This record gives sequence, structure tokens and C-alpha cells, in this order.
Amino acid sequence: MKELSIKAEMGNLGTVQDFVRTELEKNNCDFMIQMQIEIAIEEVYSNIANYAYEYGGGMAIIRCEVSGSPLQAAIQFLDNGKPHNPLIKEDPDITIAAEDRPIGGLGIFMIKQSMDSVEYSYENSMNILTIKKNL
Repeated sequence: MKELSIKAEMGNLGTVQDFVRTELEKNNCDFMIQMQIEIAIEEVYSNIANYAYEYGGGMAIIRCEVSGSPLQAAIQFLDNGKPHNPLIKEDPDITIAAEDRPIGGLGIFMIKQSMDSVEYSYENSMNILTIKKNL
């Protein structure tokens, strides 16, 4: 698995997306799938950059591997910020008008809908969120 260690701040989002995009393009990833993955990356990484660390930020590790048959992209996001499992929050009721819904939860809901697999674990004081998408 290729790995990028980077300061968890929004200014580094483009670097994170470029890192994953390079791996996807090496494997001739379909443009629409690549866009779905990039939206998921933006959501997960922005949550780490904005919420994982209380004071002054910290580091994020992004791992990417494209392998298997059928070909699949696996992207892991690791941080040692406060423990947080975004998958335990109940999915929002999207039949309710946006202005009547509580804030939060829509981004992870979109990720769960667009990826083939989304998993969370907390190991060795690290949040680990893994998204997988068949290419």
C-alpha cells in the first residue's frame, strides 16, 4: 500500500487527492468512479482536518492500494485525534426537506452510498476509516 503522511489541514486536500488520483490513473480508473472517490476523499479528509484534533492539528496518514480481481481501490485514512466512529450515526432521512433536517451526517451517508465498502476501526490510538470502490 502506498502511503502519504501529511499535516491534517485543509490546505493539503489537493495533495491528498493528487496522491490517490495518481494511483487511480495508473490503473485506468473510469472518470465517474474517480469523481466518486474524490468526493469521498474530500469528505473524509475535511472531517479529519476540521474535527479530529482539538488544539493545533495533527497528522493524517492516507494509504492507497489498487489491486485484486476485480480491480478495487482501497483508501485508508488514519489519524490519532479523538476517537470517532462516523458510521454509528444514524443515516439522515433524505425524504425530509434539507432545512428541516439536523446538521451533519449527510457526507458520510453519501460516502456509504457511493462506495462498495466503508469500515471504521480504532487501533493503537488511531482512527482508521477505510473506503473501497470496485473499479
